[in-house]
Amino acid sequence: MIVGTAGHIDHGKSTLVAALTGADPDRLPEEKRRGITIEAGYAWLEVPGGDGQRIGFVDVPGHERLVRTMIAGASGIDFALMLVAADDGPMPQTREHLAVLSLLGLRRGAVAVTKCDLVEPARVQQVCAQVRALLRATPLQDVPILPLSAHTGRGIDALRALLYAAAAEPVALAANRAFRLAIDRVFVLGGSGVVAAGTIHAGSVRPGDELAIAPSERGLRVRVRGLHVHDRRADEARAGQRCALALAGVERGDIGHGLWLVDPAVALSTHRVDLRLALWRDEDKALRSGTRVHVHAGASDTVGSVVLLDGDALEVGASARAQLVLQEPIAVWRGDRVVLRDASASRTIAGGSVLDPFAPARYRRTVQRLAVLDACERDGAAQRLAALLAVSSHGVDLAAWARAEGIPASALPEPAQSWLRAREAGHDWVLGEAQASEIGEAALAALHEHHRREPDEIGPDAARLRRTCAPRLPAPLWSALLGRLADGARVQRRGPFVHLPEHAVRLSESESRIAKKIAPLLEAAGFNGSWVRDLSRETRESEALMRTTLARMARHGDLHQVVKDLYFDVRTMQRLAAIARAEAERGDGGVTAARFRDATGLGRKRAIQILEHFDRIGFLRRIGDLHRLRTDTALFATAPEGAERTT
Repeated sequence: MIVGTAGHIDHGKSTLVAALTGADPDRLPEEKRRGITIEAGYAWLEVPGGDGQRIGFVDVPGHERLVRTMIAGASGIDFALMLVAADDGPMPQTREHLAVLSLLGLRRGAVAVTKCDLVEPARVQQVCAQVRALLRATPLQDVPILPLSAHTGRGIDALRALLYAAAAEPVALAANRAFRLAIDRVFVLGGSGVVAAGTIHAGSVRPGDELAIAPSERGLRVRVRGLHVHDRRADEARAGQRCALALAGVERGDIGHGLWLVDPAVALSTHRVDLRLALWRDEDKALRSGTRVHVHAGASDTVGSVVLLDGDALEVGASARAQLVLQEPIAVWRGDRVVLRDASASRTIAGGSVLDPFAPARYRRTVQRLAVLDACERDGAAQRLAALLAVSSHGVDLAAWARAEGIPASALPEPAQSWLRAREAGHDWVLGEAQASEIGEAALAALHEHHRREPDEIGPDAARLRRTCAPRLPAPLWSALLGRLADGARVQRRGPFVHLPEHAVRLSESESRIAKKIAPLLEAAGFNGSWVRDLSRETRESEALMRTTLARMARHGDLHQVVKDLYFDVRTMQRLAAIARAEAERGDGGVTAARFRDATGLGRKRAIQILEHFDRIGFLRRIGDLHRLRTDTALFATAPEGAERTT
């Protein structure tokens, strides 16, 4: 268990921690000289009979100019220990620290009324009554209030016993959460190298584990050389502990306060966050959309603005959904708490719980998007996913959803058999049964209409049909949906084209004659393809009729038109696709024009033309210089015999 102190400056936080633990949490020379806490300090208390269990203390500064440091220290604590001096009573930072603790959602804690040796008993009772009134209607309203004195020892044993009892209480931790540690200290130690310390928010870590730094545009990875938990060497650290990790593979300048060390599976970086936001009760006016704020998440602090999603103003004491638009990227996960301070960082004004760290810039107030946020507020990961699929007309990326939830992909809820699923390039898309059925019916209706308008065409290509009836559906899900319709004999696919089974297009007598003439010529042309003018000359047919016939055959899926007037037969294109597939699989999922040229024996220009044709029909996807193999397509699924290199 981690205990965090809170309270006004000079109300005895560090003195009380020292009295409880026997260790002074103030470590800086300036802190000892001035008698105030400047940076968060740390101490530990052994739990009797706890098999080595320790209670960790995070002692935060109480000065009004150091609230930023206080929030960073309070993030991730399990138990709030708030201090109010009996001689002063509640003071400004008492109230602000209470706001921070409340907005962080802390419900376990106690209030210590300190310096009771300096005042009369009546004053102690008066301050206790003031504290109870202050706590009213906050998450900490029912916590015990203990009068004590760190100097005389009065009440110290009672507080220590209370902490022991709290540490023994079972705490429900979210299952299957990936490791996350909020870094609040970084230093270099002789023999250990770079050391990062902080509070573990979820998961566990062992020496040898690989971790990612988040947020990081460079995707930095580190390896854990060793770890200490509460100042002792350990073989494992887990959520609810403070931990120091000795790291390999990182320079001191690459890591710092405010970053996270996380399981690489859940590393993320975001500039937009949707959350449930509450305006603190002590504010004197409503919060309006567009307000500039300081956003505190974990140990980080960045500037952003608030965009309200349920209206234009948030009334005092109320809550609503909102989006934070941030100047600098942060790393947060669903359920994380954030605290907002005003633009001048002079007071705490609001706080909330993250709903979606991958918030969109567009469509953020639509009915469908607000329904998605409703789903994100459900209890339980499996319930959230089911609710999300029920309202997501364009599917859910399970990989991104798991990352936002902070759970590894191995811990994903098992998808239902009725869901449509498609994987591609780090994405794992799923579509609910009702949504898949609705889009499928829309596709069939679009095909009926296309056949009515264009009876002489075999049908639209798959990409064109998607633009007609499901333009925002991810391409992998669209291909999977067409595959399901084809398996059920509701549509047929002919090359890149899609048509209803009952729709048939016949060539005219002259077109059939030309098709028979050109078949052996196209086969003989092989990987070089055939030009319209050459086929016209060799068959002694008019060039205009030849061009019209070949274009019609390409629309039927009987030929492939790679560039204007250049055609390949289906079997040749299957052989070229098999080579592209083999080269892509050897090249980590992608093939370059140079490698495809060498594998086929073609010139560079023709190789590029063929690869670009594969991109257009959805067999490959170009990313930079690579043409990556798409896993969401059934095109060229079976390679023909003789797909070896042909020169």
